[in-house]
Amino acid sequence: MTVIEVGNLTMRYGGTLAVDDLSFAVKPGLVTGFLGPNGAGKSTTMRAVLGLEVPASGTALVGGRPYTSFRRPMRSMGTLLDAGAVHGGRTARAHLGCLARSNGIGDRRVTAVLEQVGLTGVAGKRIAGFSLGMKQRLGIAVALLGDPDVLMFDEPLNGLDPEGIRWIRDLMRSLAAEGRTVLLSSHLMSEMALTADHVVVIGRGRLIADTTMESLIERFQRGVLVRTPDPARLAGALEARGATVTTEADGGLSVSGVDAAEIGSLALTEGVALRELTPRSASLEEAFMELTEESVEYTAHPAGAVRAAR
Repeated sequence: MTVIEVGNLTMRYGGTLAVDDLSFAVKPGLVTGFLGPNGAGKSTTMRAVLGLEVPASGTALVGGRPYTSFRRPMRSMGTLLDAGAVHGGRTARAHLGCLARSNGIGDRRVTAVLEQVGLTGVAGKRIAGFSLGMKQRLGIAVALLGDPDVLMFDEPLNGLDPEGIRWIRDLMRSLAAEGRTVLLSSHLMSEMALTADHVVVIGRGRLIADTTMESLIERFQRGVLVRTPDPARLAGALEARGATVTTEADGGLSVSGVDAAEIGSLALTEGVALRELTPRSASLEEAFMELTEESVEYTAHPAGAVRAAR
C-alpha cells in the first residue's frame, strides 16, 4: 500500500520554525483532510513531501521513498499546489503534453484527463485566457495525468463555482474508493466535512489532531435536544441527576452533562414519553475553531470594536 508518511518533520526558515516535529500518515482508501489556520505549515509540509523544501530534520516520504527518487514521479504521485503556476502562452493540451512526454505518458492519456476535468472544449486555447476555476481544473488534470496511486491537493476548490465544487467532492471520494491515497487541504470547512473521511489538524507547525472525521465531530458534543409532552417533570429528574437543562423557545429541552442513552433510560424509569432525542454535535467549523484557537496567527476584531477604539 502506498502512503504518504511524515516523520518528525521540522522545517526552519532562518529563525522561524515553520513545522515542528510533525508526524502523521495518509493511508489508502480514504480522503484525508489537512487542516490548519493560515501560517500553520500545511503548504510547507506538502512542499517537503515533494522535495521542494529541505527539512532541518525528519522525513517526508511517498511509499517509503523520497518523491525525488522516482524516475517518473507523476506515475507515483499527482499533485496540485498552485494552479496559477503555468505558462500562460501554452494551450491546455500543450501544457499537459509536455508533462506527459517527460514522464513517459502517451497522448491518449492527455485526451482522457482533459475530458475527465471538463476542459476538452478549451484544450486548444491559451491558458492565459483561463479563469481561476479553469486553471484549477487544469491543475487537477496534471495531478491525474500519470494515473497515480497517491494524490495531494492544496486548496483545489479556489475559484470553482458550486457545480465545480461538487465535482471536486465526487472526484476525491471516487479516487479514494478506488483505493488511492488522497490528501486534501482546504479552508472550506463545509466541503471538507462532506468530503474527508479522516482529518489531520495542525497549528503553528505542530500536530493538534489526527483522527476520523466522525470522532472529531463527536468530540465536540453540544448536548442533546429532547422533546416530551411533560418537559417540567423530565427536566426535574435530569437536574436531579446533575444534568444542565435549558428550555428552548419552542418548548424543547437542551440537555448537557448526560448522553442520549442516559436520558432515554431516565425517561423510561420516570414514565415520561419522548417525542425526540437528538444528540447535537458541533460542525466541523466549530470543532476546528476550538481546536486551533491558540494557534491562529492573525486575529481580527469586530467592526464595532474598531469604531469604539477611534
